[in-house]
Amino acid sequence: MKKSNTYNYVLAAFGAAIIAVLAQVTIPLPLIPITGQTLAVGLIVTILGTKLGTISVSLYILLGAAGMPVFSGMSGGFAILVGPTGGYIVGFLVTAIIMGLYLDKFGITIVHAVIANIIGMVVTLTFGTVWLKILADLSWTAAFMGGVAPFIVVGILKAIIAAWLGVIVRKRLESAHLIEAIA
Repeated sequence: MKKSNTYNYVLAAFGAAIIAVLAQVTIPLPLIPITGQTLAVGLIVTILGTKLGTISVSLYILLGAAGMPVFSGMSGGFAILVGPTGGYIVGFLVTAIIMGLYLDKFGITIVHAVIANIIGMVVTLTFGTVWLKILADLSWTAAFMGGVAPFIVVGILKAIIAAWLGVIVRKRLESAHLIEAIA
C-alpha cells in the first residue's frame, strides 16, 4: 500500500531529527571535528532512499541555516554554512542524492550500502576540503591534511556502521510495511 505524502514527510522529519541528534556526537580536532553527522546522513539515506533521504538532509540543513541548534555543538545559523565546516554540511545534500541514486540502481544490500556510504564519505570530504581550502586560504596539502586525512579511517568505519545498521532497519521497516520496498 502506498503511503501518503504526509506520512512520508513525517518520515523525512524523523530523518532530519536523527541527523540533528547524531550531530551532537563530537570528537574535537584542531580544524574540523569528527561528528556523527556523516554517519547519520548515510544511515538515513540507506533507510529512507533517495527522495526521503534527500528531503531529510535538506530539512536538516534548512533548520540549521534558520538558526535551530541542529549542527554539531548545538550550533545553528547561516554563519555555520559559510564557515569552515559549511562545505561538509552543503556536501551532505549532494551525498544524499548520489548515495540514493547508487542504491536505487544496485539495490539495498550490505555490500552496496557499504559502497554507497563510502562514496558518500568521499563526496562529503571532497566538498568540505575544497570549501576549507578556499575559505581558509590553505594550500591543497594543508586542506587535505586538515580536512580529509583525520577522517579517512573513522569515515570508513562510520560508512560500514551506517550501511549495516541502515540495511537492518530498512528491512525491518519494509517487513512491517512502514516504508515501501524498493523494487
